[in-house]
Amino acid sequence: MRRQIWKYSLDSMPIQVISMPAKAEILCVQAQNGKPCIWAMVDIEADKDERTFHIYGTGHPVETGANLIYIGTFQQNNGVFVFHLFEFFN
Repeated sequence: MRRQIWKYSLDSMPIQVISMPAKAEILCVQAQNGKPCIWAMVDIEADKDERTFHIYGTGHPVETGANLIYIGTFQQNNGVFVFHLFEFFN
């Protein structure tokens, strides 16, 4: 197993699917140069998995009954907008 930390840029869409090595461990979400990014510890030799992430703004409705795991919070526009990242599990 060869592990590295990889960065994944997020789009401004509320739901997005990201392909990353199986069993990648999400370390954090932060804005870098104004763009939200996920950092993950990955096994670079593992097969890829598709993972679904949801972004919710503070005060926005969150789906009830959804299998969501909280990843972290990030800010945009010098803290004017605050968003919360969750991963969706089936």
